[in-house]
Amino acid sequence: MKLVVFGANTPTGRLVTAMAMAAGHTVTAITLRPADFPFCDLRVQVAAADVMDADAVDWVLRGHDAVISVIGAPPSMKSVDVCSQAAYNIVKAMASHGVRQLVCVGSTDLDAADLSPVALLLQRLVRPLTLACSRAVQRDVRHMENVVRASGLDWTLIRPGRLVDRARMTGYQVTACPVRRPVTSRADLAHALVHVLVHGGHVGETVCVASE
Repeated sequence: MKLVVFGANTPTGRLVTAMAMAAGHTVTAITLRPADFPFCDLRVQVAAADVMDADAVDWVLRGHDAVISVIGAPPSMKSVDVCSQAAYNIVKAMASHGVRQLVCVGSTDLDAADLSPVALLLQRLVRPLTLACSRAVQRDVRHMENVVRASGLDWTLIRPGRLVDRARMTGYQVTACPVRRPVTSRADLAHALVHVLVHGGHVGETVCVASE
C-alpha cells in the first residue's frame, strides 16, 4: 500500500513510519521539518506540508491508498483548531482523490464523563491547571472526531491512554471505548494504527488501545 502519514515526525509518527516500512508498504511522511526526519529509505518519501493548508494536503494525497493521522496539539489556555482543521482538509482531499481508508488518533480524555464521580473530583482538585490547559485541545479533538465520523470514509478512530515509552510492544488490547484511564505505549499505538489500516478492522468504530 501507498500510505500517507500526517504527523510523521512525532514520536508515534516515526514508529508508524518504521512499522509500515517493515511491513513492506511505502510511506509519504508529512512534516513541517523534513530535514529533521530520521529515515532515509527508498520506501519513504518525506514531504514538507502544512496540514492547515488545504492545497498542500490535496497535493500530497494524490496517488495514495490510505491515510494515518497522528496529528496532535500541546495543551493551551487559548482556543485551538489544529486537529479539526487538519481533519477537515484531509477528509476533503481524500474524497477528491477517491482515497477511502483513514485511521486517526483521538483521545481517551474525551471519555472523562464516564469516570466515577470520585475520580472526576480528584482530577479537578489535583490537576486544575492541567485540566484548564487541556480543555481547548479536547474541544478541538472532539471536533476532529466529529469531522471524521461525518466524512463518509472507511474511518477508524483510535484513542490511546496515557502515552509511555517502552522498549518493545506488549500484548496490547484494542477494545471498544471507553476504557478508564488506560496506559498505552507508543509502540503499541503505532502497531495498532498500521494493523487496523492494513487489515481493515474496526471500520466506522472508535476504539481504545490499552497496553499490558
